[in-house]
Amino acid sequence: MSKSKRGKALWTLPSRGRGTCPVCRSTRIKLLYSRKSGPEQVVKVCKRCFNAPQEKIDAASGV
Repeated sequence: MSKSKRGKALWTLPSRGRGTCPVCRSTRIKLLYSRKSGPEQVVKVCKRCFNAPQEKIDAASGV
């Protein structure tokens, strides 16, 4: 049987959870992963950039 609830939470997010990744600049990609950049700033990144080094995350967010 198909799984009818898979990805259902994405429909409540703005733009269905898609946008431009601040690290790799990929457009129309799902931004589902949170990374900390700075003392209290949280940045949403794509799946590929989730494992990026912290220096790259900080450089992309301008911290």
